[in-house]
Amino acid sequence: MNILGQNFFDLLILLMKNNFSHKITSYIKELSKSALVKNILTVGIVTLFIKGVGFYKELLIAGNFGLSMVLDTFFIAMLVPGFIMGVFINSYLKVFIPNYIIEIKNNGDIRGFQTSSFIITVIIAVFFMLLTYLFTDVFLENFFSGHEKAYYDLIKSQLTIILPCLVIWAISVLLKGLLNVDNEFFYSSLSSLLMPLGTIISLLFFKDIFNESVLAMGVLIGSCSELLLLLVVTKTKKLVFLGYPDFVGSNIKQLLNQIPAKISSSLINSSNTFVDQYFSAQLVVGSIAALNYGWKIPSLAIGLITMALGSVLLPYFSNLAVSDIDTAFIKLKKILRGNFLLCISIAIVLFLLSHPIVTMVYERKAFTAENSNVVYKIQQMYVLLIPFYVVGVIMNRFLTAINKNNFLVLSSLISLILNIVLNYILVEEMGVFGLALATSFVSIINSIVIYSYILHLKKNRYV
Repeated sequence: MNILGQNFFDLLILLMKNNFSHKITSYIKELSKSALVKNILTVGIVTLFIKGVGFYKELLIAGNFGLSMVLDTFFIAMLVPGFIMGVFINSYLKVFIPNYIIEIKNNGDIRGFQTSSFIITVIIAVFFMLLTYLFTDVFLENFFSGHEKAYYDLIKSQLTIILPCLVIWAISVLLKGLLNVDNEFFYSSLSSLLMPLGTIISLLFFKDIFNESVLAMGVLIGSCSELLLLLVVTKTKKLVFLGYPDFVGSNIKQLLNQIPAKISSSLINSSNTFVDQYFSAQLVVGSIAALNYGWKIPSLAIGLITMALGSVLLPYFSNLAVSDIDTAFIKLKKILRGNFLLCISIAIVLFLLSHPIVTMVYERKAFTAENSNVVYKIQQMYVLLIPFYVVGVIMNRFLTAINKNNFLVLSSLISLILNIVLNYILVEEMGVFGLALATSFVSIINSIVIYSYILHLKKNRYV
């Protein structure tokens, strides 16, 4: 604890020296002189627009469903596909980008590298799609027991519609990766607009046709539209080069060696969602939906920052890792400092204005004032993690860029254990609010642990 405490103190001193406004202003001025800011702003502006559309989608959902069984079952139906997407498909993408960059710089077999990557991700998607379909009943009986048959039937009907999206997502994320490596961040970001649009179109025009499956159909419509756009753009930009698969090249071997660690880390991190859903399912009906609503606005703030930074920084750090690792450490320090200060300011504002924000955004039709009183308190608990979540994402991208994914497994395991322990303790004292507060505590501790490791790497020049 003494080591962690000292590193936490060092992190705060590093990130909070002098006043907020001076540091944030200096950070913005410095970034404005760099080519990096162009890509960050591009993704940030597009993301802001997409988040705005996404919020309109949430307003439609809230007005139509409130905290209802339909919404609870949709979130559960999305849980496993979202888990597979985040753990297996996105994990492959994150190790694909740095090693694909190395392949390009070494004038390697790009065609074979790309082809192998598409084959692997599609196989992963199909395998888990079939596995999920076969073991849905077992999963529901063990994790969400105690409900009526209609509840489970509604989950399974929506899940059947969503599962084919796994193959679509697998192809889409690699196409986005190719665009990001080629600095085409505008198109890779803009394609994400089609996901919320699919739900909006489904709700506005097909609700009476799709009935209780309207949200699941919206996901399918959005996924297909996104893939179509990405195929058109990557073909126009001539970024896809397919040939004979290559599983024996040095870089593809390095990529394959990193996959187990990255998947393990993502698997453990995603387990936190299952843990929270499990605990919330033991509470009153509507608790799962309340947690999701409470997370929406904090995730908007986080998403606007991390979606831009996450997309841009992985190829950015990957290029620096190949050419000048010392500069990569210096850039990381500056980016951490500026983002931490910015996010603290955002968190303070959101915490103080949480109640009026929730009332203004959600309170209409089926979403009552009583719902608002629950959701705004959950939102306040989540707001606490914003600065630590953001710097954690940045540090995670840095370690992935230098192929140090093994440590992320350890940090993720620590976070999972802490989440379970804190959930048990806090849910007894605070109910559903304790689940949100536990998540914030876990994020804070996780960022300290990762920062400590990066300090160790820098000190020992072990890269």
